[in-house]
Amino acid sequence: MRFARVVCLALLAGVSVAAQAKMVHRPVEWTLDGTHFKSVLVYDDAGHAKRPGLVMVPNWYGINDTAVKKADMIAGKDYVILLTDMYGENVRPQEGHADQAQAATKPLYGDRAMMRKRIDEALAQLKAQAANAPIDTTKLAAIGFCFGGTAVLDLARSGADIAAVVSFHGGLKTDDPDLAKNIKARVLVMNGADDKGTMPDADKFMDEMRASPADWQFVVLGNAVHCFTETEENSPGCKYDPRAAARSYRLMHDWLHAAFSGTP
Repeated sequence: MRFARVVCLALLAGVSVAAQAKMVHRPVEWTLDGTHFKSVLVYDDAGHAKRPGLVMVPNWYGINDTAVKKADMIAGKDYVILLTDMYGENVRPQEGHADQAQAATKPLYGDRAMMRKRIDEALAQLKAQAANAPIDTTKLAAIGFCFGGTAVLDLARSGADIAAVVSFHGGLKTDDPDLAKNIKARVLVMNGADDKGTMPDADKFMDEMRASPADWQFVVLGNAVHCFTETEENSPGCKYDPRAAARSYRLMHDWLHAAFSGTP
């Protein structure tokens, strides 16, 4: 009976610890070229074991409650995520207002060197957080959604020394295909077969990757359109698809695991 009581108390203690664990949302701020950025570091504080760090760039609405919720889901107990502000603290498009989001992304699409500089700085800021968060700096990667997919592909093209990048329904265009020769990361790109915004650029993108030294995969998800991981989207050309989302997340986890472990 005494043994059973000890076991029961131990289990209750474990439940208590689990209940106290929570997702940390820590502000991370920096200034670059006169613009102040406000990002969010996301991780589960249940344990102190170091884990891979991910730069995560959300869709063109930037950092909002939906993006934080997605970062929570992806981070879980597996990753520390820097949910990255690419616009600056004074630019916050309201979700559902595509005109505001388009205006926010326009300067970056028009100046890809600036986009690369900003995403490179985000990676540097993620590394700096290792002093205060359980980040394994030998295991770093970047993931992005829609506009964010474009951004992390530019991080790869900049020659960033990271294990992998993963793009979900991201834009495939580049201002300079020759930059692909700089890629060190393993590149996983996933787009919907019926995505009329990105798929017309697929052949040029694959030619770019073929000319690069990258270990890459381009995955086309059948019956999916743009935005297939975006739970708030439900228009004909930009629609959440739970099946495509689940498959793409599984592919992401497998890709990152292989990249971090150095396996094929």
